[in-house]
Amino acid sequence: MDERPYVLLSCAVSIDGYINAATPRRLLLSNDADFDRVDAVRARSDAILVGASTVRRDNPRLLVRSPDRRAERVARGRTPSPIKVTLTRGGDLDARADFFTAGDAEKIVYCASSAVGEAVGRFGRLATVVDGGDPVDLGYLTKDLHVRGVGRLMVEGGATILTQFLAAGLADELHLVVAPFFVGDSRARHFVGDGDFPWSVDQKATLAEVRQIGDVVLLRYALSARFAND
Repeated sequence: MDERPYVLLSCAVSIDGYINAATPRRLLLSNDADFDRVDAVRARSDAILVGASTVRRDNPRLLVRSPDRRAERVARGRTPSPIKVTLTRGGDLDARADFFTAGDAEKIVYCASSAVGEAVGRFGRLATVVDGGDPVDLGYLTKDLHVRGVGRLMVEGGATILTQFLAAGLADELHLVVAPFFVGDSRARHFVGDGDFPWSVDQKATLAEVRQIGDVVLLRYALSARFAND
Protein backbone atom coordinates (compact mmCIF):
# COMPACT_ATOMS: atom_id res chain seq x y z
CA MET A 1 0.00 0.00 0.00
CA ASP A 2 1.36 3.43 -0.96
CA GLU A 3 2.09 5.65 2.03
CA ARG A 4 2.51 8.91 0.15
CA PRO A 5 0.49 10.86 -2.42
CA TYR A 6 1.03 10.63 -6.15
CA VAL A 7 3.53 13.48 -6.68
CA LEU A 8 3.47 15.58 -9.86
CA LEU A 9 6.15 18.22 -10.37
CA SER A 10 5.30 21.20 -12.58
CA CYS A 11 7.81 23.71 -13.92
CA ALA A 12 8.43 26.08 -16.85
CA VAL A 13 11.92 26.88 -18.10
CA SER A 14 13.73 28.82 -20.81
CA ILE A 15 15.50 26.92 -23.59
CA ASP A 16 18.69 27.08 -21.50
CA GLY A 17 16.96 25.73 -18.40
CA TYR A 18 16.37 28.83 -16.27
CA ILE A 19 13.20 29.36 -14.24
CA ASN A 20 13.67 33.08 -13.65
CA ALA A 21 15.82 36.06 -14.49
CA ALA A 22 18.52 37.62 -12.32
CA THR A 23 16.33 40.69 -11.80
CA PRO A 24 13.36 41.21 -9.46
CA ARG A 25 11.01 41.31 -12.43
CA ARG A 26 9.05 38.07 -12.82
CA LEU A 27 9.95 36.11 -15.94
CA LEU A 28 6.89 34.83 -17.84
CA LEU A 29 7.75 31.40 -19.23
CA SER A 30 4.33 30.32 -20.41
CA ASN A 31 1.24 31.51 -22.27
CA ASP A 32 -2.50 31.70 -21.61
CA ALA A 33 -3.24 28.28 -23.08
CA ASP A 34 -0.61 26.63 -20.90
CA PHE A 35 -1.75 28.54 -17.81
CA ASP A 36 -5.19 27.00 -18.45
CA ARG A 37 -3.61 23.54 -18.70
CA VAL A 38 -1.88 24.11 -15.37
CA ASP A 39 -5.20 25.21 -13.90
CA ALA A 40 -6.75 21.91 -15.01
CA VAL A 41 -3.89 20.00 -13.32
CA ARG A 42 -4.46 22.01 -10.15
CA ALA A 43 -8.15 21.20 -10.24
CA ARG A 44 -7.38 17.46 -10.28
CA SER A 45 -5.02 17.76 -7.30
CA ASP A 46 -5.76 17.40 -3.61
CA ALA A 47 -2.94 19.73 -2.56
CA ILE A 48 -0.46 22.18 -4.12
CA LEU A 49 3.00 22.69 -2.62
CA VAL A 50 5.50 25.50 -3.09
CA GLY A 51 8.59 26.42 -1.11
CA ALA A 52 8.78 29.35 1.28
CA SER A 53 11.03 31.28 -1.12
CA THR A 54 8.33 31.06 -3.78
CA VAL A 55 5.74 32.33 -1.29
CA ARG A 56 7.96 35.31 -0.49
CA ARG A 57 9.15 36.08 -4.03
CA ASP A 58 6.09 35.38 -6.20
CA ASN A 59 3.24 35.69 -3.66
CA PRO A 60 1.20 32.96 -5.45
CA ARG A 61 -2.51 32.55 -4.77
CA LEU A 62 -2.46 28.82 -5.62
CA LEU A 63 -6.17 28.78 -6.50
CA VAL A 64 -8.12 27.08 -9.27
CA ARG A 65 -8.98 29.94 -11.62
CA SER A 66 -11.73 28.47 -13.77
CA PRO A 67 -15.24 28.91 -12.28
CA ASP A 68 -16.36 25.71 -14.02
CA ARG A 69 -13.53 23.69 -12.51
CA ARG A 70 -14.19 25.14 -9.07
CA ALA A 71 -17.86 24.24 -9.44
CA GLU A 72 -16.97 20.70 -10.50
CA ARG A 73 -14.83 20.28 -7.40
CA VAL A 74 -17.62 21.55 -5.15
CA ALA A 75 -20.11 19.22 -6.84
CA ARG A 76 -17.82 16.32 -5.87
CA GLY A 77 -17.83 17.47 -2.25
CA ARG A 78 -14.40 19.11 -2.36
CA THR A 79 -13.25 22.64 -1.65
CA PRO A 80 -13.10 24.98 -4.69
CA SER A 81 -9.29 24.84 -4.66
CA PRO A 82 -6.82 22.27 -3.29
CA ILE A 83 -5.08 22.44 0.08
CA LYS A 84 -2.11 24.84 0.06
CA VAL A 85 1.18 23.49 1.43
CA THR A 86 4.56 25.07 2.04
CA LEU A 87 7.67 24.30 4.07
CA THR A 88 10.04 26.64 5.85
CA ARG A 89 13.24 26.44 7.87
CA GLY A 90 12.81 29.65 9.82
CA GLY A 91 9.08 30.31 9.89
CA ASP A 92 9.69 33.79 8.45
CA LEU A 93 6.59 34.04 6.24
CA ASP A 94 4.32 37.08 6.04
CA ALA A 95 0.85 36.30 7.36
CA ARG A 96 -0.49 38.82 4.81
CA ALA A 97 0.77 36.74 1.86
CA ASP A 98 -1.81 35.42 -0.59
CA PHE A 99 -0.83 31.90 0.43
CA PHE A 100 -2.63 32.55 3.72
CA THR A 101 -5.30 35.08 2.76
CA ALA A 102 -6.56 34.07 -0.71
CA GLY A 103 -9.33 31.48 -0.86
CA ASP A 104 -10.90 29.23 1.75
CA ALA A 105 -8.78 26.09 1.23
CA GLU A 106 -6.89 24.61 4.15
CA LYS A 107 -3.30 25.82 4.55
CA ILE A 108 -0.53 23.62 5.97
CA VAL A 109 2.98 24.81 6.81
CA TYR A 110 5.67 22.22 7.55
CA CYS A 111 8.23 23.95 9.70
CA ALA A 112 11.67 23.02 11.02
CA SER A 113 11.42 21.97 14.66
CA SER A 114 13.50 24.91 15.89
CA ALA A 115 11.12 27.45 14.36
CA VAL A 116 7.71 25.95 15.17
CA GLY A 117 7.08 28.38 18.03
CA GLU A 118 7.80 31.42 15.88
CA ALA A 119 5.65 30.05 13.05
CA VAL A 120 2.68 29.47 15.32
CA GLY A 121 3.01 33.01 16.61
CA ARG A 122 3.18 34.49 13.10
CA PHE A 123 0.43 32.62 11.27
CA GLY A 124 -0.85 29.84 13.50
CA ARG A 125 -4.39 31.25 13.32
CA LEU A 126 -4.36 31.08 9.52
CA ALA A 127 -2.70 27.72 8.89
CA THR A 128 -1.94 24.36 10.45
CA VAL A 129 1.72 24.39 11.53
CA VAL A 130 3.35 20.96 11.52
CA ASP A 131 6.73 20.08 13.03
CA GLY A 132 8.52 18.59 10.01
CA GLY A 133 11.84 17.78 11.68
CA ASP A 134 15.10 19.71 11.50
CA PRO A 135 15.53 20.14 8.60
CA VAL A 136 12.07 19.45 7.24
CA ASP A 137 11.94 15.82 6.08
CA LEU A 138 10.14 15.41 2.73
CA GLY A 139 9.55 11.73 3.41
CA TYR A 140 7.72 12.61 6.61
CA LEU A 141 5.89 15.48 4.88
CA THR A 142 4.51 13.25 2.12
CA LYS A 143 3.48 10.52 4.55
CA ASP A 144 1.74 13.09 6.75
CA LEU A 145 -0.14 14.51 3.76
CA HIS A 146 -1.21 10.97 2.89
CA VAL A 147 -2.61 10.53 6.40
CA ARG A 148 -4.48 13.82 5.94
CA GLY A 149 -6.21 12.42 2.86
CA VAL A 150 -4.04 13.89 0.10
CA GLY A 151 -3.92 11.38 -2.73
CA ARG A 152 -2.48 13.67 -5.41
CA LEU A 153 0.11 16.35 -4.68
CA MET A 154 1.17 18.97 -7.23
CA VAL A 155 4.57 20.58 -6.57
CA GLU A 156 5.07 23.93 -8.33
CA GLY A 157 8.55 24.89 -7.12
CA GLY A 158 10.86 26.60 -6.72
CA ALA A 159 14.17 25.13 -7.78
CA THR A 160 15.29 24.03 -4.31
CA ILE A 161 12.05 22.18 -3.63
CA LEU A 162 12.02 20.54 -7.07
CA THR A 163 15.62 19.44 -6.58
CA GLN A 164 14.82 17.95 -3.18
CA PHE A 165 11.80 15.99 -4.40
CA LEU A 166 13.73 14.64 -7.38
CA ALA A 167 16.85 13.73 -5.41
CA ALA A 168 14.74 11.98 -2.77
CA GLY A 169 13.01 9.86 -5.42
CA LEU A 170 9.61 11.17 -4.31
CA ALA A 171 8.32 12.27 -7.73
CA ASP A 172 6.08 10.20 -9.98
CA GLU A 173 5.57 12.61 -12.87
CA LEU A 174 7.18 15.76 -14.26
CA HIS A 175 5.59 18.42 -16.44
CA LEU A 176 8.36 20.53 -17.94
CA VAL A 177 7.30 23.42 -20.19
CA VAL A 178 9.99 24.95 -22.41
CA ALA A 179 9.64 28.61 -23.42
CA PRO A 180 11.03 29.80 -26.80
CA PHE A 181 13.85 32.00 -25.56
CA PHE A 182 17.16 32.03 -23.67
CA VAL A 183 18.01 33.76 -20.40
CA GLY A 184 21.79 33.44 -20.70
CA ASP A 185 22.63 34.74 -17.23
CA SER A 186 24.30 32.42 -14.71
CA ARG A 187 23.09 34.62 -11.85
CA ALA A 188 19.56 33.33 -12.52
CA ARG A 189 18.23 30.03 -11.14
CA HIS A 190 18.19 26.82 -13.11
CA PHE A 191 15.31 24.36 -12.96
CA VAL A 192 17.27 22.15 -10.53
CA GLY A 193 20.49 22.41 -8.58
CA ASP A 194 23.14 19.78 -7.93
CA GLY A 195 21.82 16.45 -6.70
CA ASP A 196 22.18 12.69 -6.73
CA PHE A 197 19.15 11.92 -8.89
CA PRO A 198 17.67 8.45 -9.53
CA TRP A 199 17.70 9.11 -13.29
CA SER A 200 20.97 9.12 -15.20
CA VAL A 201 22.55 8.07 -18.49
CA ASP A 202 22.19 4.46 -17.32
CA GLN A 203 18.65 4.84 -15.93
CA LYS A 204 16.65 7.30 -17.97
CA ALA A 205 13.27 8.83 -17.23
CA THR A 206 10.50 7.86 -19.64
CA LEU A 207 9.23 10.56 -21.98
CA ALA A 208 5.48 9.99 -21.95
CA GLU A 209 4.24 12.94 -24.00
CA VAL A 210 5.39 15.87 -26.13
CA ARG A 211 2.77 18.53 -26.78
CA GLN A 212 3.02 21.91 -28.50
CA ILE A 213 0.91 24.54 -26.74
CA GLY A 214 1.15 27.69 -28.80
CA ASP A 215 4.75 28.87 -28.63
CA VAL A 216 5.76 26.57 -25.75
CA VAL A 217 6.32 22.81 -25.56
CA LEU A 218 5.18 20.49 -22.78
CA LEU A 219 7.48 17.55 -22.00
CA ARG A 220 5.75 15.03 -19.76
CA TYR A 221 7.98 12.48 -18.04
CA ALA A 222 7.11 9.33 -16.14
CA LEU A 223 9.43 9.14 -13.14
CA SER A 224 8.13 6.06 -11.35
CA ALA A 225 6.15 2.87 -11.82
CA ARG A 226 3.20 4.75 -10.29
CA PHE A 227 2.94 7.03 -13.33
CA ALA A 228 -0.71 7.60 -14.24
CA ASN A 229 -1.23 8.36 -17.94
CA ASP A 230 -4.48 10.27 -17.57
